[in-house]
Order: sequence, then structure tokens, then C-alpha cells
Amino acid sequence: MIRGLALAALAALVATPAPHPAATAASAPPAAAAREAAGVAAGLRAFYAADFPAARAAFDRASAADPGDAFPLAFSAAAAAHDPAGFAATLAAAEDAVRAQPRDAVAQLRLGFLDLVPGLDGRARLDGAQAAFEAAAALGGRAAAAHVGLGIVRFDERSPDRAKREFLAALRERGDDVLAREYLADVYQTDLHDPARGIACAIAIPNLVPGYADIDFHLGAMLADLGQGAAALTYLERGIALDSARVGEAGRHGPALVAKIEIAQHRYADARATLERAVAEGADAAYARTLLAGLPAPGATAAP
Repeated sequence: MIRGLALAALAALVATPAPHPAATAASAPPAAAAREAAGVAAGLRAFYAADFPAARAAFDRASAADPGDAFPLAFSAAAAAHDPAGFAATLAAAEDAVRAQPRDAVAQLRLGFLDLVPGLDGRARLDGAQAAFEAAAALGGRAAAAHVGLGIVRFDERSPDRAKREFLAALRERGDDVLAREYLADVYQTDLHDPARGIACAIAIPNLVPGYADIDFHLGAMLADLGQGAAALTYLERGIALDSARVGEAGRHGPALVAKIEIAQHRYADARATLERAVAEGADAAYARTLLAGLPAPGATAAP
């Protein structure tokens, strides 16, 4: 999720493809969609390699191809957050653009997603984000992205019912909206305690955005909640491999979840190796050390 990806800056089913959801009228024409997909793919590769300037440039190319898609707008903002020295100038430029062209819905959306990024105090500017997204929605033409942004505002305010309504509104406008599906899945898993419904929302995303490591993490987490350890591991391990620089949720939190599944399967040696790598890589290292301390001694077979 973009909030988790941006917060990292402050510190610096499985084998069967899911059907592609039908595109709605809000989706880009085929040529533009191909350009956007190429930009998103390049952006994710650069983002997960911690090349944030290249990531931002690629996401901006993707957004130019399809200005109605929230995903590249949001990830451009998340990439900008990894340049603390330049972020204030980026935000100021977005504010200036809205003042100059207040009826430009894309400018409003860009400002809204930047306002969702936590500042150095760890807090997002939710009031500003809400105002920008409401302005974009009122202008028309970019309703899906505006609903996604408003849904994330409600999600961050811990108002799951209102968030759910916004994400469903986004999906009525754009059935393949990745962020709407991802956040709606999280609402079902975390707030409504229905991981099966969450999986149904998110299962198509790896086909829509194949390099999106964090959706693999979330699918793995939901499968783990359902007791599907083997399937969960497939998604988690793929997400960890994609997140080579350990900047997203998959790279930072995936190893600990893999180890918990290995412990549940009584694969203690594998869990120990997973956790030792996590500590060495700084991936949720404090929690990894806690799990390590609870493991049985090497060679033991009893559950910890």
C-alpha cells in the first residue's frame, strides 16, 4: 500500500491465473493502456530497487498515458517521499499548480496523493487531501481516482465503512482499479475479518500489475489467515524476491510472516534461517529477533 511504502521513506489460487476483470469506460484506450503498463512496470522495478528518481519519472510517464488511474499518481507521490530534501518543493509545486489551474482535476489529484504522504512528523495532511479529492470529483472526468483518494483518507482515519463505500464507488467507475481493489481487500481482511472476501477483491491484481510486490504480500497474509500456508508462501516468497531493496511491505514484513508459517509447519530450521536473514537485512529485525528467541533449540522437534 502506498502509505506503507511512503512511511518507509521516513526510516531513510497460486498457479491458476485469475481472470482479467472487464475494463470499464473509464479505462484508457489500448495504446495508452500499453504505454501506462510499460511505465508502471518500469516504475515498480525502480521503486523496489530503491531508485526513486527513476521510479517517479516512470510513474509520471504512466500517469500521462492514463491520467484517470490512481495507481501511478499515488506511486509517484510515494517515490517523491523518499527524497525528504526535495519533497517540500514537490508539494509546493503541486499547490502552485492547483492555485494556477483550480479546475484541473489531474492537478487536484496529484496534490491529493502528495498530501496523503506522511511528512517528517509521520502524519499525512488528510484535510488537504480530502479537499483536493473532493475538488477533483466535483470537476468530473476523474471520478474513480478521486473516490480512491477519498477512500484512502477514510481508511487512514480508521473509518472502514466510509472507506468501503468510496472504493466500491471507484470500482463502479473503473472495474480494474488496482488501488481500490487492494484497499477494499484490506478493509475486508482487517476490519470486517473476512479474508476470503479480501482475496476475491485482490486476486486479479498480480495479473493487472505483475511486478507489484506488496499485493503478493497482502495475498499471502490473507491466505495465511485462512490457514493456507503453502499457497501463502508462494505469494510471500514472490513478493520478497520482487522487493530486492526491502523498501515495501513485502520486503520489510514478508520474511517474518514466512517464518511464522514455517514455525506453524514445524519447519524450525527453515524458520531460523529465514529470521536470521531478516535480521541481517534489517527486515522487521526487532520482530524477527523476538521470533528467533522463541524457537526451540536446533534439533528440537517440540513446538515452541
